[in-house]
Amino acid sequence: MGIFESDWERIDPDSPNRCQGITKHGQCPFKKLPGSNFCQLHGGNALIQNKEKEELRNYRLSKFRKQIMELGNSEEIISLRDEIGILRLLIQEKIEHCADTSDLILVSGPLSDLIMKVEKLVTSCNRLEFKLGQLLDRSKVVTFAQAIVTILGKYIDDETTLEKISSEISEALRRE
Repeated sequence: MGIFESDWERIDPDSPNRCQGITKHGQCPFKKLPGSNFCQLHGGNALIQNKEKEELRNYRLSKFRKQIMELGNSEEIISLRDEIGILRLLIQEKIEHCADTSDLILVSGPLSDLIMKVEKLVTSCNRLEFKLGQLLDRSKVVTFAQAIVTILGKYIDDETTLEKISSEISEALRRE
């Protein structure tokens, strides 16, 4: 018998399977739904649906906990950039679950918090990469561009072409 086939089955007044709902004539005469103390009329199906949602949520939480443990112990994750990516994915997921402007307003607090965390993590990541020499400041980029032009000068005999290349590189650096 399916979960809702016994929705309106009348039951013996002394049965422990009787719905616990109260009507104007006394206790409900129908059989309670499996996993609930109430029949469908008195919200037994809502309790079952809530229980199913809670079980699904607990399953997802345990799945995420397992993934977090795996990620936390992974030797492949050695940069803050991966953590930035995870936070950005969370932001994207929150936004994609919004059906309308009202939903977006409801998640604006958590979204704002995630965005601030991304900003803080990006700042930390840039600071760390700069200290480790993984980022080039403007003077290093200009020096590098000059080195490129010098190398090209060894292989290009046409001064006009070399000047055009140098000018375009300089212009590109000014735009950035």
